[in-house]
Amino acid sequence: MRLRRFAVPFAAVLVAACAAPAPTEPADAPTAPAPAAASPLGAFSVSLAVKDLAASRAFYEKLGFTAAGGDGKGWQILRQGDVVIGLFQGMFERNTLTFNPGWTQQATPLPSFADVRELQARLQARGLQPAPAADPASTGPAFFMLVDPDGNPVLFDQHVGKPAGR
Repeated sequence: MRLRRFAVPFAAVLVAACAAPAPTEPADAPTAPAPAAASPLGAFSVSLAVKDLAASRAFYEKLGFTAAGGDGKGWQILRQGDVVIGLFQGMFERNTLTFNPGWTQQATPLPSFADVRELQARLQARGLQPAPAADPASTGPAFFMLVDPDGNPVLFDQHVGKPAGR
């Protein structure tokens, strides 16, 4: 019975709160600008610079990741659903954010996508300077890299050729 003594007043407050009109913003309140349309950057993964590939793979397998690619000696791609991590021994100096234009999150090719060279040109127009840069005249797989203000590498690594008609 003790619980009922508190339940009735609580229910009355809940009903009153639900019946109250929702607060509205003043007519002169500033409105947030609409977000700019973003071009898809590609499938996302984190590329980890590891010291011992076998030990790292065993650790991530205990977290539920399974092997999805790689040679198992110098690099390994692991997947858990749509989450992808790459383990790279001796290939990267630092952990790297990686985007793969032209791929779905399951690493299957897309019929239409923003080519890595298009992405590079758009980002250069915004004042970002890739190093290294992809050759804009090339048509096959290509990559470029940016470094964020904190020194984190961001890799755009396209494993498929330029989409038809682009």
